[in-house]
Amino acid sequence: MRKKLALAITGVATLFAVTACSSTGSTEPTAAATLDPANPTIVKVGASPIPHSQILEFIDENLAKDAGIDLEIQEIDDYQTPNIALADGTIDANYFQTEAYLAQQVADKGYEFEHGKGIHLEPLTVFSKNFDKPEDVTEGALVLLNNDPVNQLRGLRVLESAGLLSGLTDEDSALTIEDDEAKNPKKLTFREVNSEQVPQYYTQDDNIGLAVINGNYIVQAELNLEEVLVQESPENNPNSNFLTWRAGESTPAIEKLDELLHSDEVAKYIEETWTDGNVIPAS
Repeated sequence: MRKKLALAITGVATLFAVTACSSTGSTEPTAAATLDPANPTIVKVGASPIPHSQILEFIDENLAKDAGIDLEIQEIDDYQTPNIALADGTIDANYFQTEAYLAQQVADKGYEFEHGKGIHLEPLTVFSKNFDKPEDVTEGALVLLNNDPVNQLRGLRVLESAGLLSGLTDEDSALTIEDDEAKNPKKLTFREVNSEQVPQYYTQDDNIGLAVINGNYIVQAELNLEEVLVQESPENNPNSNFLTWRAGESTPAIEKLDELLHSDEVAKYIEETWTDGNVIPAS
């Protein structure tokens, strides 16, 4: 079952609004739980709508019942709410993030989480309505980027791979390189917005020369793939997405879900559903 999880902030209070759902299954994926298909254990998972929630829904409809679990899928549109909801116990696990992003969140906010192996990869892609190939990009072109540090650096690395930037380090950001002629020889200018907003800004503002977009939002926004300028290489790419849970709370139900996420059935579903390369099984 899929439903929305909304985050509202009033003053210093953070509130979660979750639609109630009745079920005949167990309500907690406790460590002592045994998995019984006749009385499945509910697992509440927060996930991005596309492709994460779709992958989870495939499992819920085709694999979960026989495995003794019942998924409650909470769709979350942003990249902050899933970890907040996991930390405060609103959900049992989340599925949306990469190793580098989680490491930054742990460093910034002190989360105590564990995670499984990579499930799928969403290569970052540079789109342009104005340029057909990287060498056509003009001096001073405006680049739209994700504003979270981890994915922003990934995006800058993709631009570097296309020859538009040079000599980047892991400490670089749009701010540090904009006036650096050695690293930014085309004198590109940068605008930063939330990751989920990038497709909307890109499609509505013709002044944007290039936009670096996360794979899940490419699919969600149904962007024109003829406007792809360059894509992050999937070879030896460490940025696969995985299942995350609270440290010390890897219950049988969560372990079973992680196992199903790595099954041949799920890999085949990913390959057959996203044939354009924007979502691929992790190697």
